[in-house]
Formats: sequence, structure tokens, C-alpha cells
Amino acid sequence: MTPPRFALDPCVRAALEEDLGRRGDITSAALIPADARATAHIIAREAGILAGMDAAVTAFRLLDADAQVTANAADGASLQAGDTILSVTGNARALLTAERAALNFLAHLSGIATETARAVAAARAVSAKTRICCTRKTTPGMRVLEKQAVMCGGGLPHRFGLDDAMLIKDNHLALYDKRGGIAAALQAARGAAGEGITIIIEVDELTQLKEALEAGAKHILLDNMDTPQLAEAVRLTASRALLEASGGITPGRLAEVADTGVDFISLGRLTHSAPALDFSLDLEAATPPPSAHR
Repeated sequence: MTPPRFALDPCVRAALEEDLGRRGDITSAALIPADARATAHIIAREAGILAGMDAAVTAFRLLDADAQVTANAADGASLQAGDTILSVTGNARALLTAERAALNFLAHLSGIATETARAVAAARAVSAKTRICCTRKTTPGMRVLEKQAVMCGGGLPHRFGLDDAMLIKDNHLALYDKRGGIAAALQAARGAAGEGITIIIEVDELTQLKEALEAGAKHILLDNMDTPQLAEAVRLTASRALLEASGGITPGRLAEVADTGVDFISLGRLTHSAPALDFSLDLEAATPPPSAHR
């Protein structure tokens, strides 16, 4: 589940540039010799699911390409408080400069993975069928990393953007209504979709669900329905289409929504509201490289 370099490197570089500003790390430059070496140990302060290791390592290596990295855990691993997940030996200034960016990525992405794992466990406790998905409610510029974090927690990334699946929402239907509503919109989407493109249609009433089913919809998003409505939607559909529950689903509702028998539950909160997981970084002086003794 390693993010592609074309997405990872610019994201990490932007975080470092934001921290470095116009003058760079002026504190480390003032206090730490340019050739000093150190070892950084990153430690989990609480239990959770790990994500963001590639981003953290990239932060250090963009500033010190020769840094020696020892990873003690991989993305998706279950962490306990006190676990040392990563040790990096290299230029001391580079370690200090990269510290906050590395920790920010780990804290944010591991928080997403942990929140996802909790949601997956809540759904799985009552339904082996229902899968947990994220949405496009992601931090701008970090979608690849955040969706990977969801996968680390056992969730599905769903559609990545506007080009890999069609989602016909209420606003599309509002503009298309004069031309035939749900049936016509689905027909137009099928005519335009390329091979392998999934077509999802959003409905917020059971009457719309019936229209979508009559029009042959294969994936229907049930938007902001209460639990009895979701249960009735499952009954009416009778496995003719995949059903996705979305909107207004809090952690406290996850089990009852999964128990209705829907196929998917999509949660924006996984990426936009997951609390950060706490990590710390401890530094110790390292033995100078052999060249320093000559």
C-alpha cells in the first residue's frame, strides 16, 4: 500500500517548504554544528493503527539522502503505547528540520487508519457483509495518502476522483429533471461511461429508490436516510443492486446501519474528522562517520 512517488514526494516537499519558509531552520542552524549526527527514534504514545510511514521516511530523506532508516513496523500494524516504530540516523540538522513534518504525517494518517479500524470493527460485529468506505472529503493535496490510510485501517477507498466512477447526485438530477429524471439520467450516463466505469445514483427517498431500481441501477447511494428507511430500502431492493448508506452516520449508528444489510457505509468523517494519533520523537547524539576521525 505504498503511495506512488509522484503523489508522495510533492506532498512531503510542500510540507517541508512550508516549515522552512524564507530562511530555513534558523534555530538548528544557530545551535547545531553542520556536520553533527544524531539518531531520531519515533515512538507511539497511544495505541492505534499505523499509517504514514512512507511520508515520514521521505521527510527525512529529502533533507538527508544518506540517512539510515530502521523501520520497526509497517503501515497497517497495530501499535501499543511505547512502541518505537522508526529510527533514523543522519545529519542532526536534517533530523530536527524534518521532525515536525514527519510527525504530522504519522499523527494525521495513523489517526485516519485508527478511526477506520474502529468503524470496520463496529460494522463487522453485526454484519460480515457491510464494508466501510471513505469519500472525497479529503484534505486538498493529500487524497492519495489519506485514502491509503483508510485502506490501512481495513476500509475501502471508494472512487478516487471525478473520473474513475460516475456518481449522479441530487444536484445533477435537479438540472436534468426536465429531461426525464432518474431513468433518463441513468441512460445518459450509460451512454457516456467508458468500459469498467461504475455508475452510482444517489437517492434520498424510497420513491426515488423504486425509480432507480426500475431503471436498472446497479449501485444506489441512500443519502441521509434513517435506520428504518435503510432497512426498508434493503427489503425493496432484494439484492437487485448494491446499496450504500451515507450521510449523518455517526459512530454510534454504525452497528444499527450495518445491521440493516446495506453493502457499504461511506463516511466522510474518516478523513475530515479523525483525531490524530500521538507520536513523539526522541533524539540522541550519534557516532560521527568514519571520515570525521581522519
